[in-house]
Amino acid sequence: MNLNNIPQIKHTDSGNFFLLSGPCAIEGEEMALRIAEHIVKVTDRLQIPYVFKGSFKKANRSRVDSFTGIGDEKALKILRKVSETFNIPTVTDIHTNEDAEIAAQYVDVLQIPAFLVRQTDLVVAAAETGRTVNLKKGQFMSPEAMKHAVQKVQDSNNDKVMVTDRGTMFGYQDMIVDFRGIPTMKQFATTVLDVTHSLQQPNQVAGVTGGRPDMIETIARAGIATGVDGIFIETHFDPANAKSDGANMLHLDYFEGLMEKLTAIRKTINQF
Repeated sequence: MNLNNIPQIKHTDSGNFFLLSGPCAIEGEEMALRIAEHIVKVTDRLQIPYVFKGSFKKANRSRVDSFTGIGDEKALKILRKVSETFNIPTVTDIHTNEDAEIAAQYVDVLQIPAFLVRQTDLVVAAAETGRTVNLKKGQFMSPEAMKHAVQKVQDSNNDKVMVTDRGTMFGYQDMIVDFRGIPTMKQFATTVLDVTHSLQQPNQVAGVTGGRPDMIETIARAGIATGVDGIFIETHFDPANAKSDGANMLHLDYFEGLMEKLTAIRKTINQF
């Protein structure tokens, strides 16, 4: 996939990895703009191609009383404002065929959640919008099996597709990253490593997903060293009080330092 097909993306000739990053969910306009402003400053300085990430709604919650969003249209308008304010592309999750058509009016990349990546109608609906499609690898799927999800997008006359590894289930309450999958998936699509979701600890008794944010740098460094094309990291200035996935998000205070390290590793990798 040619990154230049994503509107407003910058620094595509830098040789650096590209980044999908932002909060798990859009909680409000001020928080979204605050996070985006910080990330844009860092990525511009380090010449990292950047796409702002924020879910306009969260449909796959463990409990019925979990936060799902501030309202679909309200959140999508905030994503559009982020894009217009900083001249950057945006990505959001979709969960239904109707979501694809609606979200495509506001964002540049449509993301298929891991649990839904085998839903043919949803994948095709996303592809038919003409937007770039990011397919999250199912926690239950092999890297090789993702080729068929990619083919669904391509068979819908859309070659703007990438795949994102977000870990594989390891028992009931843990995830692992099989780094052998990165070169496998790179054979048929641009490949991203979702660092923060790979460190989730799902299926907790309390119905709130746990995580290992202390391992974010370890997994991210390994991904860059393995040759991944892009990195996906959710970040927040107050993870402890975030309304979704706070247990595995990177604190925004640590974002710049991590990006500096990953950029240095990428420069070294590019020599080989």
